[in-house]
Amino acid sequence: MARPNLDDARCVALFASPLQQSDEVNARAVSDAIDGAIRLLGADGCACYMAQEFGDHPAEACQRMRWAREVVDSLPARPAELV
Repeated sequence: MARPNLDDARCVALFASPLQQSDEVNARAVSDAIDGAIRLLGADGCACYMAQEFGDHPAEACQRMRWAREVVDSLPARPAELV
């Protein structure tokens, strides 16, 4: 079985978080949003939320995932022990 990509997991968690493009988006806010979504929903719950949004609102979900990818790609890599 393939090992999940950590950046993909971070994107899914950010997608499922309440953080919005209009919020102050900085490294701390993004990290807190990702950590909070994982704590609240778990990795599988974040993926389920994302899947539901793509089913219910595909255009908006595509835009949100594009934003989440851009944000995660702009962050410094997290050391493995902090993940």
